[in-house]
Amino acid sequence: MIKKRTLICIVIIWILITLVNYYYTNFFILVFIRLGLNITLLIGTIIQIIKLVKEQNNLTRFRVIKLITFGLLLILTFFKNIPNNLIEKVDWVILKGKRVEIIEQIKSGKLVANGKNNNGICELPFEFPIVSNGGNDVWIIRNNESDKLTVRFFVFRNFFDSPSTKFVFTEDKKTIEAFEKRIKEQPENNWKLDDNWYRIYGEVY
Repeated sequence: MIKKRTLICIVIIWILITLVNYYYTNFFILVFIRLGLNITLLIGTIIQIIKLVKEQNNLTRFRVIKLITFGLLLILTFFKNIPNNLIEKVDWVILKGKRVEIIEQIKSGKLVANGKNNNGICELPFEFPIVSNGGNDVWIIRNNESDKLTVRFFVFRNFFDSPSTKFVFTEDKKTIEAFEKRIKEQPENNWKLDDNWYRIYGEVY
């Protein structure tokens, strides 16, 4: 029997799993975690529906609360973009200052590309706070002609040909023009965050 404290613990654990999935979890592992969560919550919701039907003549308020809780967690897990979009918006507001600080350090030369493949990746010298998901590294790009800076912070890092989502800082006019064009074409997934800052889904050329 699920008591009030147990129900609260279930909600807290779900929140923690969602945050860990958003910031840390490898894409391949994430698929199985989401599948397991969906199955577990679906079973929990069905059990609560069955018990609610059985107790309909002596229904308690807490039984309804348990059904609503399991049902809501199931919906939020299945439609993962709902909690992910909320976390993304809060993350941008809270960590914008840290990302701006990183940009200044790149401009001053304190942070430089240090990836093994010499591909512009800069592994940040700290693990927390997480400003770029999937490894806390950023991608530094400079225009060969104008030397203007573009820095990509990963929001969701996908693999193979699947598109990734990024917070991008850029001073490069050509990149800004390409971003503005993408925003007009696909405003549901791409938008301007602030001066020189964009939220971009997929690659833009």
